[in-house]
Amino acid sequence: MSHDPRVLAIDAGGTMTDTFIVDSDGAFVVGKAQTTPDDESRGLLESAEDALRQWESTPERDFPKVASAVFSGTAMLNRLLSRKGLEVGALVTAGQEDSLRMERGIQTYLGFSYADRLHVNTHFHNDPLIPRRRIHGVRGRIDLFGKEALPLDEDDARQGVAALLDDGVRGIVVSFLFSYRNPVHEQRVKEIVEEEKAKRGLNGEVPVFVSSELYPSRREFPRLNTTVIEAYAAEPSRGTLRAVRDRTKERGAGFELRVMASHGGTISIDADQLATTLISGPIGGVVGARWLAEEIGLDNVLCTDIGGTSFDIALLTGKRYLVDTTPDVARFMLNMPLVQIDSVGAGCGSFVRIDPNARRPEIGPDSAGASIGTAWPEGGIETVSITDLNLVLGRLNPEYFLGGQVQLDTERARAEVKRQVADPLGLGVEEAAAGVIELFETSLRDQAVGRVLGKGYSPADYTLLCYGGGGPLHVAGYTKGVPYQQVLVPEWAAGFSAFGCACAEFEYRYDRQIDLPLLPTQTDEEKAGIGGLLTQAWRALEERVVGEFTKSGYGREEITFSHVVRMQYYGQLVDIEIDAPKPAVESAADVADLIEAFESTYQRTYARSARSPELGYLVAQATVKGSVPIEKPKLPVLETSAGAPPVKQTRQVWWSEGWVETPIIEMTDVHPGHTIDGPSILEAESTTFPIPPDRRAWLDEHGIFHLENKGA
Repeated sequence: MSHDPRVLAIDAGGTMTDTFIVDSDGAFVVGKAQTTPDDESRGLLESAEDALRQWESTPERDFPKVASAVFSGTAMLNRLLSRKGLEVGALVTAGQEDSLRMERGIQTYLGFSYADRLHVNTHFHNDPLIPRRRIHGVRGRIDLFGKEALPLDEDDARQGVAALLDDGVRGIVVSFLFSYRNPVHEQRVKEIVEEEKAKRGLNGEVPVFVSSELYPSRREFPRLNTTVIEAYAAEPSRGTLRAVRDRTKERGAGFELRVMASHGGTISIDADQLATTLISGPIGGVVGARWLAEEIGLDNVLCTDIGGTSFDIALLTGKRYLVDTTPDVARFMLNMPLVQIDSVGAGCGSFVRIDPNARRPEIGPDSAGASIGTAWPEGGIETVSITDLNLVLGRLNPEYFLGGQVQLDTERARAEVKRQVADPLGLGVEEAAAGVIELFETSLRDQAVGRVLGKGYSPADYTLLCYGGGGPLHVAGYTKGVPYQQVLVPEWAAGFSAFGCACAEFEYRYDRQIDLPLLPTQTDEEKAGIGGLLTQAWRALEERVVGEFTKSGYGREEITFSHVVRMQYYGQLVDIEIDAPKPAVESAADVADLIEAFESTYQRTYARSARSPELGYLVAQATVKGSVPIEKPKLPVLETSAGAPPVKQTRQVWWSEGWVETPIIEMTDVHPGHTIDGPSILEAESTTFPIPPDRRAWLDEHGIFHLENKGA
């Protein structure tokens, strides 16, 4: 059967690189290859070749047919974590030169357990991305109202620029206090940098990164962090992304490669705010879940993604995900919109150790990543991983990992599990392995349920969606005994995050801090004036969106704009994101509509008793999102079949009651209408889906498995 590929999405995760390709009829194929951190383009092409091989095709034959392509990867994050970024310098407000060394107190214990947060001696400071000698203070001050309290000292600025250029920096960050209120000082320093560069013949070299242009929001330290990361990690990553684009063009591609951004849209690799692509893969899964919720009519979805390194959780309530404007990533507080995802350091590659004093298993947070575990000798891993435990329990096929591309050594894994886990616990190999897996899945179950309960909802209000290469392997365990509305596992779960990237809009988002009060004492005329200031901010942000799309050849008439605000009750500390009812706020009635939209969203997010309308409101931030039409996947509608899928073999699998001869079924042999009773194991080249004895699964017409209790 011939296919007409139209949409290509790639997710280069920490362990595996997934490729999701959709044809014009909605048929899809998922490819997998090990991630190649030294050159992500190599893993990308190997993954694409694996996908197209299943359609008996090649990149040279099908890349020219692709109309839309999205990439998400970890190169930028790895560059940040390994401190291998660009050598940059910074100009800051005089007196703030030690900000990166001192940090904020909360940043020193990000990622710590609650117990460790209680003890100051466990906190540690990040190594600054810019050494102190390359940070220079400039006198001059804008106050919190945007007024000039102290004129800019241009001599300070020139001396600082000269010192940085003498030091051979390859980028200069400019971040002053309250510049989001009034950027005049930062703009003048940018001009001074260009003047000093021109004197040295450096035109076109040593780019300047100005915080008020890139991330004009309050919270000075996160804004400095984000602008520094833009220069340090994002700018050199353009080279990586261009290498990916060039490698695809060498194989015949004619598409423009886009990148998944933190706000849930995709952007060009030439975008100004490239740091928003810092963590893109997990975002794709949430975006794909929202698209699927729209297609099949789900309101509330609990998204769960298990890869080799982490367990990622997100909530869709009323088909909407939350956006955090001050997230923390890699122990850095940032100022950028990020789809709210909770990540736990527990994946299929997580290491398993036994505490020698407490004789208690400890799982993660470190992981074998792409090296799998002790079962793969070529990976050089000496510590047992969760994958090793699944292998010795018979739940994984050692000859079919990644479709047979990687051969696993069961006996080696068994010997290491015995030595490192079973013997210290005084248990048999199978009992120890099954016990640790149960502990692992219980932890995942508690994490998932806790996210729902923490928002004031019940699991019975949500459908759980499972994806990721390791999701199907453990979904029965971490949903056991929890009364979700449904438990869904797409056939393409292993490539779901890549699929989600393909579902995302080609969309730019720009934010501006405005902090406009709407108080009970204001007249209708005053409220209309506030609305006018909000509208002005939106119009300015629209121009920034237009400028970005111009780089990709789109005109203003092709752009669809969405207008958003972040609002809060006056005096509160946390704002929430609201879709504005109208693209312009011109009257007191329009302001009332905006307030009503805020109240409605607030009640969905928090308890009604938390409302405080008597305080008035604060419109904290204006946001504009602009998108252009792109080709997206189609949800397949497949013919149903009677009967049952063929059993390709049987093997001994350890379930709760011990070893059981278990049917093994090729996942591609399961058709809509088939029901599989446990115990059974569904195998695919990209994932494995065990169905325990007390559960069953059936496949619907969209290629989505429904996991149920047998008594349901």
